[in-house]
Amino acid sequence: MNPIALNVIVENIVEMNEYFADIAMGEGLAPILVAAGMLLIIFSVGVFGLLTLGALGSLVTSSSS
Repeated sequence: MNPIALNVIVENIVEMNEYFADIAMGEGLAPILVAAGMLLIIFSVGVFGLLTLGALGSLVTSSSS
């Protein structure tokens, strides 16, 4: 991969984080909306993770029926 392209990607990620922090710490409902979105994502990832672990566990355990 071209080192210049990688440098542009890293700069864009840093700039994106700065913009996101400015918006998240803004006025009004922005901090509450960011927190609510974070909680929704954490809940969704947690549920999906538990379902995945359950599916993997059912593959490993023997079913005696």
